[in-house]
Amino acid sequence: MSLPILTAVTDSVVEAGLVSAFDRHDLGVTVVRRCVDLPDLIAAATTGAARAALLSADLRRLDRESLARLAQAGVAVVGLISPGDEAGDRRLRQLGVVAVIATDATAQTVAAAVVEAAKALTTRPAIGPVSINHGFSDPVVGYGAMPPSALGEAGELDDERAGAPVAQGRIIAVWGPTGAPGRTTIALSLAAELADLGSSTLLIDADSYGGSIGQLVGLLEEAPGIAAAARAANQGTLDVPRLAVLCRDLGGGLRVLPGIARPSRWPELRPSALENVLDLSRRLAQFVIVDCGFCLEADEELSFDTSAPRRNGATLTVLAEADTVVAVTSAEPVGLVRFVRGLADLRELVPGVEPLVVVNRLRASVAGGDPRREIARALNRHTGAQPIALIPYDLASFDAAQAAGQLLRDIAPASPARAAIRDLATRLTGRTPRGQRRRLPARR
Repeated sequence: MSLPILTAVTDSVVEAGLVSAFDRHDLGVTVVRRCVDLPDLIAAATTGAARAALLSADLRRLDRESLARLAQAGVAVVGLISPGDEAGDRRLRQLGVVAVIATDATAQTVAAAVVEAAKALTTRPAIGPVSINHGFSDPVVGYGAMPPSALGEAGELDDERAGAPVAQGRIIAVWGPTGAPGRTTIALSLAAELADLGSSTLLIDADSYGGSIGQLVGLLEEAPGIAAAARAANQGTLDVPRLAVLCRDLGGGLRVLPGIARPSRWPELRPSALENVLDLSRRLAQFVIVDCGFCLEADEELSFDTSAPRRNGATLTVLAEADTVVAVTSAEPVGLVRFVRGLADLRELVPGVEPLVVVNRLRASVAGGDPRREIARALNRHTGAQPIALIPYDLASFDAAQAAGQLLRDIAPASPARAAIRDLATRLTGRTPRGQRRRLPARR
């Protein structure tokens, strides 16, 4: 059976030659529509009349988002470039087009590439919630040589697996429910401690409801940040060097990619572009800490019968791409109730996820008795999860850090909250803090 395809080729001579060759010879493909531009191509693809598309690298407004819409419609893409057009080839591949053919190739070669691309798209697993390993049962991957994050069932370090080779960075998503449980503060402090332990770290502000990390580290001007990175990724021009330029280097191995300061700019954080940003981030740092939004709703998909912008798409993308999810709750009763409900939604969204629970603002006045024991019992009873870290409520130190636009580790190095976050960072890296010897288990 002949494969129905679409064409959107800017060189009309090349397009006419390929269409004529496909008609004269039985090459396994049939052109069902010659599209005049990208909107025409996407509209034809959504009808389900074709399974593949031939398009030119210089097709106007071609970007990652449009390719994602074609893939969502079940249409595989094969790119056409002029002979020797290295820039066009590079741009198409950065956009995610795997099959790129020169226009001087034979019709048989082009047809074979189209058929293979369609087969690959058909056999590819459906895009959906990703089952993620949050239990550290596999070696951690990172940029350079780094020990794995190896937490046992009781939260103890696994000494036998320290020093395993790594290949790419680990993405840690920091999430928390509505009510401002301190998600951004934990993400910033955790990134700072990971960098202080010797791991190159990139902190990304992906909160689509208005990022604040830039202000917390003293970047008062509106930096390009993640919006510029997502825009470049969508256009196929983002690579690791350019991503590094868009980041702010705070020194000591810590980089920051500021978020959108104005909530109205959320449409710039396209999920397909953010996927590319996260993929390149793995090659830039050993740890990529992502502060994501609180909302997990996907009601846009229910409100429209066509592809629509998704405000929470950035958060859902981060959670699906993350290797580890750190779920933050405040110790107040209202905060704990919100967390229990939000955690159920998170587990439903990402099947198999078992986030690392962090309790923030811990104090006796909200729990009574021993707050560590009481809150741990409550969380275990209602969620089946034990907190991996309990952060004391050190309001004075956090206020001083925010007022100065500096890191907690620099403003209040002896803060008990800083010590708890540093312990969490140490567990994630499997490293021993500087100046301390690692305690080995006693031999029997």
